[in-house]
Amino acid sequence: MVNLLLAVIYVAFISLGLPDAVLGAAWPTMSGDLNAPISWAGGISMMISAGTIVSALLSDRMTLRFGAGKVTAVSVALTAFALLGFSFAPNYWTLLALAIPYGLGAGGVDAALNNYVAIHYESRHMSWLHAMWGLGTLTGPYIMSFALGAGQGWSWGYRYISILQFALTAVLVASLPLWKARGGTSVDAVADGDAAAGRRPLGIRGVLAIRGAREILVMFFCYCALEATAMLWGSSYMVLGKGVDKTTAAMWASLFCIGITVGRLASGFLTMRLDDPSMIRLGQAFVLAGIVVMLLPLPHNIGTIVGLMVIGLGCAPIYPCIIHSTPAYFGEDKSQAIVGMQMACAYVGSMCMPPLFGVVAQHVSVSLFPFYLVAFLTLMVIMHEILRRKCDGSQTVIWG
Repeated sequence: MVNLLLAVIYVAFISLGLPDAVLGAAWPTMSGDLNAPISWAGGISMMISAGTIVSALLSDRMTLRFGAGKVTAVSVALTAFALLGFSFAPNYWTLLALAIPYGLGAGGVDAALNNYVAIHYESRHMSWLHAMWGLGTLTGPYIMSFALGAGQGWSWGYRYISILQFALTAVLVASLPLWKARGGTSVDAVADGDAAAGRRPLGIRGVLAIRGAREILVMFFCYCALEATAMLWGSSYMVLGKGVDKTTAAMWASLFCIGITVGRLASGFLTMRLDDPSMIRLGQAFVLAGIVVMLLPLPHNIGTIVGLMVIGLGCAPIYPCIIHSTPAYFGEDKSQAIVGMQMACAYVGSMCMPPLFGVVAQHVSVSLFPFYLVAFLTLMVIMHEILRRKCDGSQTVIWG
């Protein structure tokens, strides 16, 4: 039963990634059909992020009341309906409205599943699950490309993905009896028991009052700011800062995402020998090495190309291992609230920091790209070491 539920969660992570890169792939066509300027895609993206932040902050309350299985199933269903609505949207403003339930559903799935896996499964599964998310983000654009290439239009691309999400909803509903804690007690019963015993949602103030919580939240913010900035501006840095032609830069910039996906597959095996803090430090060391390689004056821009790949490999273990270490630092009773806050910080970082670098690149120089990444890496390392000093010895769960 445990393995069957794990298989369902793996599929859920693939499904979670499916729509994430689809808007970018479809927008050049969608903007023309809907008479919307190209730049308006940012409005949809920000509305999705806002919905995700809200649902992530509410995840502790929702999971405590309904259980992780029900929250996941309802959230996926909400995403499925929103994507189906995308496929029938007659104008931009409808898309903007539908982005709200889309974001709410995505944030609910993200927070509930990440915390559930952090509590009930080994660290290797967290890394592999996030690799499956990466697989989903690579597959979504191919589905959209198939619909566009077949002359069916972007609406059918979204429709296909919504059908997959509805199928996953059915699977999740059927799997609700499997959502059991390792001790054999259902998650819903655990939640009800906590509530009966006086366990209340912590809320933002409650989370921030926990020793070490601020540090781990800043870590998450810094990581996601670094990852999103590298993903968005890597190609532009090569073109504007290094003189690489646009086609070549677009091709080589994908190495960053490939590095993350491949790195997470490899990280799953490494976690069998290294604990979460060691994996985080190893990832940080790889990110630093990649940035240093980018700055080396190597011929044919080899340093920039290899550096982006190495940064991607370094990013791979950090996100899943921070989440997996959360119950160990703070206890299972507090981890859902903290993971929800982590998801909110993640989306704030990825939503705000890449545009800020755009301002820096426009008014100062795009060549500051590596140093911008170093700033977030440095702060993340400092926060991690402070967290270790504050919480070392207070872990409530065995690492690994």
